Amino acid sequence: MLLHSRLRPLPRRQNQQQQQPECPSFAPPPDFQDDEIDNESPEDLFTSFLPHLFPDDAPSFHGDPGQQLLYSSPRYGNLEIMVPSYPNQSDKRTEEIAAGQTRPDGQVNEVEEGRKLFAHFLWSAAMVVAEGVEKADTLDSEGQLDADTAMWLAKGHSVLELGAGAGLPSVICSLAGSSPVTITDHPSSPALTGAITSNIDHNIPPSKQSTVSMQPHEWGTLTSDPWALSAKGTYTRIIAADCYWMRSQHENLARTMLWFLAPGGKVWVVAGFHTGRPIVAGFFETAVQLGLEIERIHERDLNSVTEDGREVRREWVSEREGEGPENRKRWCVVALLKRRGE
Repeated sequence: MLLHSRLRPLPRRQNQQQQQPECPSFAPPPDFQDDEIDNESPEDLFTSFLPHLFPDDAPSFHGDPGQQLLYSSPRYGNLEIMVPSYPNQSDKRTEEIAAGQTRPDGQVNEVEEGRKLFAHFLWSAAMVVAEGVEKADTLDSEGQLDADTAMWLAKGHSVLELGAGAGLPSVICSLAGSSPVTITDHPSSPALTGAITSNIDHNIPPSKQSTVSMQPHEWGTLTSDPWALSAKGTYTRIIAADCYWMRSQHENLARTMLWFLAPGGKVWVVAGFHTGRPIVAGFFETAVQLGLEIERIHERDLNSVTEDGREVRREWVSEREGEGPENRKRWCVVALLKRRGE
């Protein structure tokens, strides 16, 4: 099964349309319709065929803000995943501030900053992590776990997701037997205002929900965050999927990984090239300089599989001759990091 074929939109309802705030111009606008039947819209059907029509292209993200998506998991069945909405605007702020302008006191507009986090999509990188974890759980239960898949084994591990957005990988990890699972995003992220809670409630059995928590956290604020101080060195698996487009945050992100890693812990890194290969390569350079080590790394084709259903892979390189926006979107880099010397 191709990765993108696992998703389809659930029916769009009138109440969804009423709840959506105005979206910024740099992101695709929501297109909710009054649709009380189970048929997919022509736009949704066309979107599902895009990878076949344009084989060198692949969607970096999926869904509209506030939309419900159905994620089909061969291991865990159909999961309902809510895409985070745009941040709501405060009634106490003026129309100018709500439109994205700086406050009179010079402070940053948190609503606009929250939108820039791009939490209001389900990213393909998150689906790569989810697929890897559920495949490892399946093969492990059958006694057929191979070395390439073993890196995704989540059972028995404590898991932290950074920049989680909808939190799909965390949901899958919980279903695969991880405990505890902590889902984090920036304090201004719209994901913290309902989507993550909904995805926990709708997909994780009540008996497991006490082991899954949501926590606001800003990368790099380690000694000033009481929760970060209490959780230092406690996670054996850290998820960081498509968190790398802000070059200015690479050092904070790497330091955060090192802070929360338990002895012998590993970091799952997945990144698309939609913002260019150099910025992703730059993160790996920063991470290595700060004390992380790359244990495994490869590139994965998001748009195809082998005849026997396996991933299409190639060697990771920091520079690839002839690569441009027209042919890089179908690839992502997948890496397993650990603390240097462990």
